[in-house]
Amino acid sequence: MGECGEYRCWEEMLPDALGLVFRNLPLREVLTVVPRVCKSWSRVVTGPYCWQEIDIEEWRQQQGKPEQLVRMVEMLVARSCGSCRRISVSGLPGDPLFSFIGDHARALRTLEIPRSEISDAVVESVAPRLPNVTFLDISSCTKIGARALEAFGKHCKSLVGLRRVMHPTDVAGKACQHDEARAIACTMPRLRHLEMGYMVIATDAVLDILARCRDLRYLDLRGCWAVDDKFLQERHPGLRVLGPGVDDCFENSYLEECSDYSDDSSIYSWELMDDDEDDDDYYAVGSDDEAIWDDGQGLENLEVRFYGGGFSESYAGFDWPPSP
Repeated sequence: MGECGEYRCWEEMLPDALGLVFRNLPLREVLTVVPRVCKSWSRVVTGPYCWQEIDIEEWRQQQGKPEQLVRMVEMLVARSCGSCRRISVSGLPGDPLFSFIGDHARALRTLEIPRSEISDAVVESVAPRLPNVTFLDISSCTKIGARALEAFGKHCKSLVGLRRVMHPTDVAGKACQHDEARAIACTMPRLRHLEMGYMVIATDAVLDILARCRDLRYLDLRGCWAVDDKFLQERHPGLRVLGPGVDDCFENSYLEECSDYSDDSSIYSWELMDDDEDDDDYYAVGSDDEAIWDDGQGLENLEVRFYGGGFSESYAGFDWPPSP
């Protein structure tokens, strides 16, 4: 380390502290700029320090190639070295990537994978590997149903928040989704926050959930037109119910209402990586880091879908159809 006068060198900062700083930078800068600064910074970026929370939804909306998404998720999850506690990315393109997450991110507490192309079979296989999940977002995952919900409920014993919001086109032609409501009621008794927007369910299915999920404090039923909300309010006056009428101005923060644990990633302390590696490796940005970025891609393949009442600013309103 060189002399830095009265100020301490940045490269002498603990990797955990540097990781907290780098998380405030854009993903692209963290992956392609920071590693070139010095070997200690490169060591932080290529290690687990920056990747206890993996939120690449903004990047996901700017590119439309499934193969790039697969490479990015696999690279960041692998770098987390099993320490990742939150993954937020929409549109997983298939079962293999979800299975990879189950194999390499078993410490997950929050899993947000709306609009993903995953199946009931892979959920039944992966759910036992995710016992620590407390919040799950599987909105508009149209290839899964009651089997997947039952698997999540049986194996994610600490689950307190579920978001299963559908788009009206997702449920077009469905007679009902009472089997999904039944799976929620029977396997997720600790739920305190539940969003079921636009699911095809009736009042009896909701009452079954309320009878078994006695800790439930918030219930989103927007678009569930067959549910009698006045009857629910009479039977459960302490329950906060949103819907069935649509109110796009509603704002809600799941973490403020339902999270009873600290998600401060700084509680982990990681050992420094082996200094015996070739120093040149620290400054070389791997092909995996740069090949993912495709500046030449236009907006032709950009998919824009907005969901109202979400848990973060990334879900900012939706042009919902009017009530029937």
